[in-house]
Amino acid sequence: MASIKNKITPCLWFDTEAEDAAKLYTTIFANSRINLIRRYTEAGREVHGKAPGSVMIVEFELDGQTFTALNGGPQFKFSEAVSFQVMCDSQKEIDHFWTRLSDGGRESQCGWLKDRFGLSWQIVPSILPQLMKEIDGARSERIMSAVMKMRKFDLAALQRAAE
Repeated sequence: MASIKNKITPCLWFDTEAEDAAKLYTTIFANSRINLIRRYTEAGREVHGKAPGSVMIVEFELDGQTFTALNGGPQFKFSEAVSFQVMCDSQKEIDHFWTRLSDGGRESQCGWLKDRFGLSWQIVPSILPQLMKEIDGARSERIMSAVMKMRKFDLAALQRAAE
C-alpha cells in the first residue's frame, strides 16, 4: 500500500541530499515524520548512475503534508520560482522557522529565505493576508513600506504600521 496520502504531493529533486533534507525538515516542523526510504538497486544503473543501496526516494510528512524527496543527480537546482509558504501565528513561530530554515542558507527580503539545500521558503505572519486585504491608501502605504524593509517579518512592526 502506498504511503503517499495527498492527491498532490510536491517532489523535491536533490543531487544526493534527500535523506538529510527530510531529516532536517522533520525536526523543524511539528507532527512530522519520515514514512519511507527507498534505495537504488542495480536495475537501471546505466540510466540513474547511482550506487546500489544509496538513497533514491524519501517519503516524508511536514505537519501532515506529504512530500517526496528524490536523489536524482546534479542536473536540476531549486530556484525562487517555487517556494513553500509557512504561515505563522506568532513572532515566536516566525523566529523558530526563520532561524532553523535559514541556518546554513541565505536570508532574503520580505520573509523569503533559502535553506542550506537551496530550497526557497516564505516565513509569513498568518495575519499578513488579512492586513493586506483590508487596507485603505495610507494604511496600504504604511504596511507595504514596513514589509519592504524587512528580511524576517516583525509581527509587532507590521501591526503598528496597520494601526
